[in-house]
Amino acid sequence: MIHLTIDNLEEDEDENKLEESNEGEYVRIRLPNRKEGEMFAVADQLVGGSRVRVVCEDGKSRMGRIRGRIKKRKWIRSGNLLIVRPWDFQDDKADILYCYTPTQASNLARRNKIPDNINVF
Repeated sequence: MIHLTIDNLEEDEDENKLEESNEGEYVRIRLPNRKEGEMFAVADQLVGGSRVRVVCEDGKSRMGRIRGRIKKRKWIRSGNLLIVRPWDFQDDKADILYCYTPTQASNLARRNKIPDNINVF
């Protein structure tokens, strides 16, 4: 039996860390680090060239840049739940830091961790 727990992980390497216990396995789900300016977003349109139009939880539509670390490992489709960090010097652009699987997104929606304005799960 797998139990999903929600933690705010600091390192990307720990995002899939499993903890053993008597009840079964625990999988941690990464949340946005609000101190760093990270927020939830939903992929709206794939533009090409490692770019995605995203709708952020603050209501703004931004051009998201897929970092090389994610580009090589995960496929991002329109409708995916993401973690983004808006740029300091250009507010209409953002870096995509993490992409949730559909199971993780539905688990976060069930636990009311996703804001209502972008919750389509």
